[in-house]
Amino acid sequence: MNENEKHQLHAHIEGNVQGVGFRYYTLKSARDQDLTGWVRNLRDGRVEVLAEGEHKDLNQLLADLRKGPVSADVRNVDYEFNDPKGEFDDFRVRSTV
Repeated sequence: MNENEKHQLHAHIEGNVQGVGFRYYTLKSARDQDLTGWVRNLRDGRVEVLAEGEHKDLNQLLADLRKGPVSADVRNVDYEFNDPKGEFDDFRVRSTV
């Protein structure tokens, strides 16, 4: 993959990742990388992220997701890269589903 090509990252983060500021940590990281998309909590305790942007910036977000904020305990990050759909204008926190 070319580092400057646009892609979509879809990730699920497992561990102690809810109620610890994880979504807002992700929001800041994504905005720092000029990514678009969203982050939300899932009822099963995971956090889900869908982000679009340059591959190098998505890789930085992925590194941040693996680390998490100080109060989090990230145990696993499942992810995949896909073709971008270009449907987002910014990066937001979405409601829990």
